[in-house]
Amino acid sequence: MKGKQVRLSMKTRHNMEGYAFVSLWIIGFFFFMAIPLGRSFIYSLNELTPTSAGLQATFVGLMNYREAFTTDIHFLPLLIETLTSMLTQVPLILIFAMFSAILLNREMIGRTFFRGIFFLPVIIASGAALRKLLEQGVTQLPIFNQYGLYNQLSNFIPEVVLEPLLEYADALTLVMWDSGVQILIFLAGLQTISPALYEAAKIDGATSWETFWKITFPLLMPMIFVNTLYSIVNSFTKPDNGVMNHLLNVVFRSNDYAYGSAIGWLYFLFIFIIIGFVFLIFRKRLSI
Repeated sequence: MKGKQVRLSMKTRHNMEGYAFVSLWIIGFFFFMAIPLGRSFIYSLNELTPTSAGLQATFVGLMNYREAFTTDIHFLPLLIETLTSMLTQVPLILIFAMFSAILLNREMIGRTFFRGIFFLPVIIASGAALRKLLEQGVTQLPIFNQYGLYNQLSNFIPEVVLEPLLEYADALTLVMWDSGVQILIFLAGLQTISPALYEAAKIDGATSWETFWKITFPLLMPMIFVNTLYSIVNSFTKPDNGVMNHLLNVVFRSNDYAYGSAIGWLYFLFIFIIIGFVFLIFRKRLSI
């Protein structure tokens, strides 16, 4: 008898394709990251004392975790500042990236050149280079201070409203720099939408505004989900992040590996909760 042929559903095939794409990362994680992560968790439950034979561990339980909330005067304020920055910048990045992708997807002269221009900051302004640029204040707009526009605007706009607006204005440079990958993903999503859908909508008398909300936006929802996750993770790990800089100072300047491991795990749990909340928001839309 011939063996019974196994038929896989379309959803199962898509899941298998997804696992195939991430399989190399999973293998690399277990080979290169699992052991360091496990050691960092063990370090967070101990007090490490440098000796001639290396680090001597003394079990202290959750003392390092309690210290983050009771003794460290920097951790919680920096965590709140990081959350506030993420909540303000991520929506701006998504809106700017989607708007730019729609423009760059149109037929025009020099389209490839402009696409490269928008992606260029991802290559140049990253890592140590971005850290140096931030230290030099290149992301701030000095026009408000140099020409006294702040004092003039304060006569018409209340300071409670003016100060957040100026903070948003200063953040626009970073928003444009951090949008390169998101623009690329939105472009890929736009190119998968069939032109026949737009032609049918045009024949039915739909306006450009209606076409965007009825066709473009719903079909871009998977890309919005991916870009939201990417933007959140990037916001929590970029060079100007206060918690990351505090963590680096604790580990590499104070050489407190135990406490550094503890706040690292607390920060990881904080990010994990935020990402889980995003999954819940997109769950009904994407049937995750």
